[in-house]
Amino acid sequence: MYNIALIWIFCISSAYSEVLNPEEIAQDAQQNIKTITTEEKVSQIECKSKGDGYIFAGGECIQYIEAEGDKKDTLNIIVHGAWKEGTDTLARYAVFVETINLNTDITTVAVALPGYSQSSTNNFKGLLNGHNKPTLVGEKKYIVFMNELIKKLKQKYKATTINYIGHSAGAILGATITGYNPKLIQNIVCAGGAYDIHKMMKNSKNLISLIDVVDNVDKSTNFLIVYGTKDTISTSKRNKNFYKALKSKGLNVKLIKVKGAKHLDLDMTSASVDAITQMIE
Repeated sequence: MYNIALIWIFCISSAYSEVLNPEEIAQDAQQNIKTITTEEKVSQIECKSKGDGYIFAGGECIQYIEAEGDKKDTLNIIVHGAWKEGTDTLARYAVFVETINLNTDITTVAVALPGYSQSSTNNFKGLLNGHNKPTLVGEKKYIVFMNELIKKLKQKYKATTINYIGHSAGAILGATITGYNPKLIQNIVCAGGAYDIHKMMKNSKNLISLIDVVDNVDKSTNFLIVYGTKDTISTSKRNKNFYKALKSKGLNVKLIKVKGAKHLDLDMTSASVDAITQMIE
């Protein structure tokens, strides 16, 4: 049994400037994905009335799926990246949630960010805004929302250790949280993510990413960076620089190369799952 609550958020790179190609991500997102629409605002009372599988946090009613584990005080949190708004991300992550749960025996949840699956769009729409337009990943108000979502999940599951597993944009968000609110996340997996939004986007003066708050990160936080050798969105070079940047700050970080892997579903590859399992155990 673990006395810590691990929230893994797999980090997913979003569509930024010429570095991240939003059209490529959008094309991937449309492959065999069920889409839904969410238009009306949902109150906290209405969210609660939806029952299990919904949590109200940061002004949004967030849908999530759960696989319960026997180990207490620990929670795995899986966060997706930028898809076309309306994508049913939870359908994509259902099997992955079960896999991580079975491998670790830790309660594992995957969340649908605003604009995805049946989550609300009270204050935020989907992460993917279109060609050369920034997503919400670097906006402080979105970081505040993510911080509240993780805190609410931590409280709900009475977790003391959080393992955050993020892919692409989800990875970027989680990485930023480690500096924005130190000690909230104990272990974080960044699959196809990034740490410096200012190198990825134009007009990023008012945006925030890990590089802006890295000096605040608690030294006991563990980072796992996963990259694919054929990922053209979050490149090998970017992830190696990510690793070096954290190492230079004296942080605990491990770099995993997935040979032949592209950006899509990088977090779900066998090599990634094995590394995640090893990190949690």
